[in-house]
Amino acid sequence: MAATVAALITPTEHDPDRCGSEEESRGAEAEEENNQQQHTGPATVTHTRLSKLPLARIKALMKTDPDVSLASQESVFIIAKATELFVEMIAKDAMVYAQQGKRKTLQRKDLDNAIEAIDEFAFLEGTLD
Repeated sequence: MAATVAALITPTEHDPDRCGSEEESRGAEAEEENNQQQHTGPATVTHTRLSKLPLARIKALMKTDPDVSLASQESVFIIAKATELFVEMIAKDAMVYAQQGKRKTLQRKDLDNAIEAIDEFAFLEGTLD
């Protein structure tokens, strides 16, 4: 089963490590929002979502665990945000291998290489088989 994932993560110049500080990301988000408001004018209200994943679906997935009977909105949001950050981290690491192969599209072998090479992903070894 050969699956490919389109590369939606673009490498950033100010991000030599995988993770930046929370303050840096907040500053970048605020700057981006200010730029959007300047271009759209004061009459247009911009709505930014705090989570890119659907919270209702995350909550439904959490409730499939027999140990979870209730899930607060805060816990659902934290799980969604952690999932976003995890996917971003593994995608960036896999993108390095795609770029080494002179490709712009992530492939399964790129994810396999990232999982094998990075100790943080050791718990995922064998999951894509």
